[in-house]
Amino acid sequence: MSLPVRVTVTAKVEAVTPKGDEDLLVEFLKLYRDSVQLVVDEIWGLSEAPSRTELHNMFYSKLMKLGFRAHHVSEIYRRAKEVVKSTKKNNGSKPVLKKLTARIHPLDYKIDLKAKTLKVAVLHDRWVELKLKWYSYLDKYLDGSWRPGEILLSYRCGRFNVYITFHKDVVLREPRAVMGVDINFNNITYTIIDLNGNLASIGVIPFRGLSRVLHYRKLAEKLQREHPRNWRFLKWARRIRARWLNKARNILVDTAHRVSKRLVEVAKEYNAVIVFEDLDKLRENNNGGKRLSWMKPLWCYRRIQEYTEYKALIEGVKTIYVNPARTSRKPPNGKKLRFINYRFVQLGDTVTSRDVVASWNLALRALQRMRGSWVTWSPDSPRSEAVKTRAKRGNPEAKKYLEVFTTIHK
Repeated sequence: MSLPVRVTVTAKVEAVTPKGDEDLLVEFLKLYRDSVQLVVDEIWGLSEAPSRTELHNMFYSKLMKLGFRAHHVSEIYRRAKEVVKSTKKNNGSKPVLKKLTARIHPLDYKIDLKAKTLKVAVLHDRWVELKLKWYSYLDKYLDGSWRPGEILLSYRCGRFNVYITFHKDVVLREPRAVMGVDINFNNITYTIIDLNGNLASIGVIPFRGLSRVLHYRKLAEKLQREHPRNWRFLKWARRIRARWLNKARNILVDTAHRVSKRLVEVAKEYNAVIVFEDLDKLRENNNGGKRLSWMKPLWCYRRIQEYTEYKALIEGVKTIYVNPARTSRKPPNGKKLRFINYRFVQLGDTVTSRDVVASWNLALRALQRMRGSWVTWSPDSPRSEAVKTRAKRGNPEAKKYLEVFTTIHK
């Protein structure tokens, strides 16, 4: 039996505070930011990042005198260390924090999901109550299987936003089929085979978001060409350009969510493992003419993969990434393959598209790699890196997950 996998999701909720308590919460967030900046300034010049114990000895008494609780201080250490580490990794200069955000430990807040209220501990053991603006699509986290974790409290443009993390343990299903997925500019093609390699189903999911996004992107580029020198100083031009680019982004996000949801539904229906192409440096390779040079930067294939990956993990569906080399040029059923044009091929006596051939070969390639454990996430996935980091720190659960769900590479 498979070990359970910890699944974590984040829900963004807008919050409202009573008039008298808003100043207390803003004061807490400002002092929290300044305290993180203080720790960053102190450890920036050190050759090695100090350990948690060293940070405790350096800053605990100072921060406690400011009115923070013990877990507030611990989160300040962690946040400052993360900022310094990521900035030095990217060869950046010493960071200056401006955003008012605070990471709140579960012991420093009380949430009532029925009443939709949140109480947060601030300075000097005072508590501030926030009313959450709940949305119906978040009701799925109230079924009892999801448990709230730490939260992120943010204040921007006069609004408070709360990012609540929910987690639950999911037992991955043992698949009875393999589903190869080929992501293209205008469609997503999938082919499902059983564990014996027999063809079970073929389907196409339309993806029309990229053409609409390309239209708005070209409008923004045209506006910049018409006012090459002063568009940044024209308020109306900046507003129109921002509106077009925001529409383009929203279209990509919504379309990626819709497509990934449909892929997971099909995988659940056939109890199939999902197989994706492990694409690398695709955008750097622009050998495809002017049209592809416009479309590739907007092609959200990785976003579709990530959305499908976490939606599938919530449902207990496994995900595999395989090498896509020559998958559209190799006959999947042993019959003769002849290209009619760039898009359509003749496979034996059947005329089909190269997308079907590619997705079919992806499924077969994944089936050949069914040795030992299944791959549940990509080696480049942030989730994989997080598990590896926790395993190095000695987390026993992370070590078990890393032993069971290990990526198999030839």
